[in-house]
Amino acid sequence: MPRFAANLTMLFTELPMQDRFAAAADAGFQGVEILFPYDIPARELSRAAISAGLEIVLINTPPPNWAGGPRGFAAEPGREDRFRHDFDRALRFAQALRARHIHVMAGVAEGQKAHETFLGNLRWATKRAPHASLTIEPINRTDMPGYYLSDFDLAARIITEVGAANLGLQFDAYHAHIITGDVIGTWQRVASHVRHVQIAGYPGRHEPQDGQIDYPAFFAALDQSGYRGWVSAEYEPSRHTEHGLAWLPRD
Repeated sequence: MPRFAANLTMLFTELPMQDRFAAAADAGFQGVEILFPYDIPARELSRAAISAGLEIVLINTPPPNWAGGPRGFAAEPGREDRFRHDFDRALRFAQALRARHIHVMAGVAEGQKAHETFLGNLRWATKRAPHASLTIEPINRTDMPGYYLSDFDLAARIITEVGAANLGLQFDAYHAHIITGDVIGTWQRVASHVRHVQIAGYPGRHEPQDGQIDYPAFFAALDQSGYRGWVSAEYEPSRHTEHGLAWLPRD
């Protein structure tokens, strides 16, 4: 059975961010991820994680807040300087938080120039931080219109083309279902590239249960493939978080 992490940007939002770590630990999670942690001093987040006995497993590259604005710049031609500035900021936070992965967000772009820009920025980032684990994630264009990376086969090709040992795939089952309609088949096709997994139910992006995605079968597929990474709950609770955790396997 996978190790489960809570996305603290979306779960336990009834509490201040620093209190969500203890709530996640009490609920049975072993790790946490934070999409954009940049509004709170890293030392405060690190202290809360250590106190709760949790690993911070992933953060995103900026933009620095969750409320709005663009979703990354890595594939946007002409924004290379902004991407590199933001990446260095994310790298400093990841080091301070001892975060396992940094998700490099592609942003809104299209065409060959966007492809070349994405490759160039990823090559720069993997060399800039050879000690860091970087991920890219296909995101469906219904939720994020115009997002450059919305295809799992393209993501696998990009990872191969960059050819860096510290670049891998972030596999979100919710996005995989919307993009391909076949979560397990897509997983089997790209599993060798995957560094990190995220889950949410469909429809509604709520708890990962009682929807169109067969999560018990997906978890079994993860085990069968030998996946040993984290599985993060990245969903919008349909009610208070602690009241919707029946899906979370207990030892």
